[in-house]
Amino acid sequence: MSTVCVHGLGYIGLPTAAMLANSGHDVRGYDVDSDLIASLREGDVSLSEPGLAEFVGKALDDGRLTVVDEVVPAEYHLVCVPTPFDEDVRRADLEYVRAASRGVRPVLREGDTVILESTVPPGATHSEMRPILEESGLSADGEFGLAHCPETVLPGNIIAELRANDRIVGGVTAEATAASVALYESFVDGTIRSTAGPTTAEFVKLIQNTARDVNIGLANEIARLAHDYGIDSREAIEMANAHPRVDILRPGPGVGGHCLPIDPWFLGEDSDNLDLIAAARRVNDGMVGFVVELLRELVPELRGTRIAVLGAAYKGNVDDTRMSPGLALARELQHGSETIAPATDGGVSDATSVAVHDPHVEDATLDLKDLDDATRDAHAVVVVTDHDEFADLDPAELAERMAEPNVVDATGILDLGQWRDAGFSVRRV
Repeated sequence: MSTVCVHGLGYIGLPTAAMLANSGHDVRGYDVDSDLIASLREGDVSLSEPGLAEFVGKALDDGRLTVVDEVVPAEYHLVCVPTPFDEDVRRADLEYVRAASRGVRPVLREGDTVILESTVPPGATHSEMRPILEESGLSADGEFGLAHCPETVLPGNIIAELRANDRIVGGVTAEATAASVALYESFVDGTIRSTAGPTTAEFVKLIQNTARDVNIGLANEIARLAHDYGIDSREAIEMANAHPRVDILRPGPGVGGHCLPIDPWFLGEDSDNLDLIAAARRVNDGMVGFVVELLRELVPELRGTRIAVLGAAYKGNVDDTRMSPGLALARELQHGSETIAPATDGGVSDATSVAVHDPHVEDATLDLKDLDDATRDAHAVVVVTDHDEFADLDPAELAERMAEPNVVDATGILDLGQWRDAGFSVRRV
């Protein structure tokens, strides 16, 4: 087994470090966040992911995983740092990747292998990491290995998918590819595919998520078209999918998370050929506006009303709020406010009062309410995240404490017949 230093202990880095440790490797986990390092040393795993706390705890208790506050030499360096999207210039912000590369450089030795797992635009491993690492005096053409192997896991099932999912590895040299494949073979049950160069590996990850985004965009445009004709889009899609060569996805309030709203822009960062993909992005980003349109059909005058938004996480049964449609809807209802303002206390306001509830999210920066507070005196409930708890809501109980019984189901999770029987006026994406 090998020595591995994992750079970045977030949604991907921490589970990966634990997986490597529990597979027999000697792992050092490094992060620039000193508070995070201190918490992990106490055995406190703050990420809400099923089974993760126990999984990381085992690796720490066995001594195979050690968290460190400085980069250490290792046979493998795995870089799992964030790659935010800079909205102002519409490009990837790769400073975390550069910083991690600068961290590896002083400890890089001949024969070591550096693997970038972070999602990046095509060419970034070559253009961003390689020059910094080669400032060590070593060459990526043979003196050290450099490769890209993108992660492909889904929040809520990360541990299982780290083992089960196929991986693609692209190294600068054949030797770098082989060394990287050897590491992943120690814990991956899926197929590991190799390609001649990291740029193809970067491209593959991006087109995987872009394909999903485009397909969701089609479903969402179908939902808007169906609404124009008074058709239930979900019924129509279900019938269309009975054809053996049709597989339309489900419509919804838009897409969130770090990948789907961002990777299509990474893909076209240095190309002028982003046409269909860009159109799908506009459709999906516009779904929050469509949800507001449906809400206005039930509550024509939103000024001075109270709206309960159910869902701050971007998808069901997780606590991840990155690029959340629910939070985007809350901002839209509050006239583009950058924060979720507390509900107004008494009096009449021209602003729409928005109360957001999410049973999975704990975030002190958000003014989240419990279910009773969020729905009390509300003029409408909008379900934006498909948490299991929301499917089990009792509409009769909610109607008793709401000002008006209106509901917009943006996820398709509710039994609308049950809500109508409880006296609700309903709309559904």
